[in-house]
Amino acid sequence: MNVLVYLIPLALLLGGTWLFAFLWTMRADQYDDMEGPAWRILSDEDLPK
Repeated sequence: MNVLVYLIPLALLLGGTWLFAFLWTMRADQYDDMEGPAWRILSDEDLPK
């Protein structure tokens, strides 16, 4: 039972950290264009001719 004194705050801290990281990426517009990089890698426009 004493281990819960350590595990509950640790779980809350880790959850808060992941929530902060997720919200930070949302504010930085990391998820705006999910298909662009997939199509960009298939494009041959940047190859020398």
